[in-house]
Amino acid sequence: MEQPLPKSWSIHTRPEVIAKYEILERVGSGAYSDVYRARRLSDNLIVALKEVHDYQSAFREIEALQMLHNCPNIVVLHEYFWREDEDAVLVLEFLRTDLAAVIRDAKKKEGGIRVGEIKRWMLQILCGVDACHRNMIVHRDLKPGNLLVSDDGVLKLADFGQARILMEPGFDGDDDNHQLPVEQNTGYQENVTPPLDVVADAHSLPDQGFNKQVVEDTNREEYLRQLVELKAKRHAVDETDKETNINDGYSSCLATGTISDIDDDPLKSSYSYDAEEGGDGRNGALTSCVGTRWFRAPELLYGSTDYGLEVDLWSLGCIFSELLTLEPLFPGISDIDQLGRIINVLGNLTEEVWPSCCKLPDYKTISFAKIENPTGLEACLPNKSADEISIVKRLVCYNPASRATTMELLNDKYFDEEPLPLPVTELHVPLTKNNHDEDSPGGWHDYDDMGSDSDFGDFGHFKVENTGSGFSMQFS
Repeated sequence: MEQPLPKSWSIHTRPEVIAKYEILERVGSGAYSDVYRARRLSDNLIVALKEVHDYQSAFREIEALQMLHNCPNIVVLHEYFWREDEDAVLVLEFLRTDLAAVIRDAKKKEGGIRVGEIKRWMLQILCGVDACHRNMIVHRDLKPGNLLVSDDGVLKLADFGQARILMEPGFDGDDDNHQLPVEQNTGYQENVTPPLDVVADAHSLPDQGFNKQVVEDTNREEYLRQLVELKAKRHAVDETDKETNINDGYSSCLATGTISDIDDDPLKSSYSYDAEEGGDGRNGALTSCVGTRWFRAPELLYGSTDYGLEVDLWSLGCIFSELLTLEPLFPGISDIDQLGRIINVLGNLTEEVWPSCCKLPDYKTISFAKIENPTGLEACLPNKSADEISIVKRLVCYNPASRATTMELLNDKYFDEEPLPLPVTELHVPLTKNNHDEDSPGGWHDYDDMGSDSDFGDFGHFKVENTGSGFSMQFS
């Protein structure tokens, strides 16, 4: 009796892959994936081959990218290979730099990033996230390192390994029992239901500012109507105790950080551990252990498993703030420190600012001393215009239902006023992604240390008190 072939852990042994691609070099490696630069033999196109070692992550990324395959601001999935007992290999377009490199490079130049450039980067990000949200896809790991940039200045969302497709806010829209084809898939687009119409890509709009008419009025009105309904449903869920909203057993302060051993991954994952969701039949529960700490919404830090698209909106606010100041808005060194930094700026999280916050799983477990005079976001954005501050404030707020949607921001007057968004061709694109200084303290090359590590000691003094249902911790 013939012995079955051993499972392949190396892309170099995959005959279906090497028959079509010449693997040039490994450019990134992490806990759940390895990324290679390769050449397609049929036409010499340079691509990225992403070998994903985690089934669930691979499934989510393929499913999301299939739904978004015609969006100009989403990284292109050319094809994928997935056989029984093999890791998935995703063939993606190769983009050599990202928004993190744009920010790093700008810090070296006098004057930073011009306002017209900032507006064009923002518009492209908003168009990409809007396409996700129109299809009820929550990315859950938006950060500058996952916003890839082409040589000609086109920005594209990447790394959908933590993405989820939602039916309703806070509820899982996919089924972990779904099966993708295990045979090589080279023509997936014809088998995919076309996604909803998306906003025209920002880089294709007229150079004289953002054209509000790029979306037909009927589509825009219908979209806004749906958003209002979803917000109303979200509010109704917040006001109702749900037996299905059970904590998945992983605290919001679970240790999740894993460090990449190569810092030049064009499709770098956050490598945060994503606990298995709904594994015990609780299909409505999501995990709070997603994303990268600096861009993680407060509801996730407090352990929420019932959240929606709004967690991406918080991340957008942090990214926009960093584009404006070239510094991270909340660079926490632990989950508790992250919460503390947010509270020092926005003030204490109370039912006055978010009526349903008391229902967050860890809200009564973790508390902070009262902040009498929070610094406010204005102090974090010195010398910025009222409109720029307003954009960030509409995203970085406690109550998820109060955060501005991508469509609302795309229609904001900020993008119609002077200075107008620059054409994509005039954007400054760094020559390489790996251009940070070796002697520079901190910075984006330490980015992978921003996982969740629950290092309470890093935050300072805290007091533990016994309660009727367990304990609580107060941080000063």
